[in-house]
Amino acid sequence: MLDYTRETNGEREHVLQTVHLTATEQNFGGKRWWMICPYLGHRVAKLYMPPGGDRFASRKAWRLGYQSQRISERDRPFEALFRLQKRLGCEQGWEMPIRRPKGMHRNTFSALEEEYWRLDELCAVEMMRVIGLLR
Repeated sequence: MLDYTRETNGEREHVLQTVHLTATEQNFGGKRWWMICPYLGHRVAKLYMPPGGDRFASRKAWRLGYQSQRISERDRPFEALFRLQKRLGCEQGWEMPIRRPKGMHRNTFSALEEEYWRLDELCAVEMMRVIGLLR
């Protein structure tokens, strides 16, 4: 039972929303708990209430997409590059230097560095396309 108060246009509303639970047996023992979406009846791990929403429901009920689905094709190499820089603990940005984090194996860093330069090249191609140097 979810019991909360929400405010809309200065008016407070007390909400009682029932969310049923179910469990599945795990191969390694124990149970995994799930919530049942109050609107679609699907088994889900998370419920959402987006801005402007009035009740908790599943991602599918709210028709919410993932952030990665909203990234334009042009921005994908930059996003991948920034994720790689974040993984390495470096400053994020195009053409920012990278370094091997303490404790990371050299072979792992070597593979990530190779991926970094591949993504950097894709970013350069996209930048040239944006400013009109490539057609």
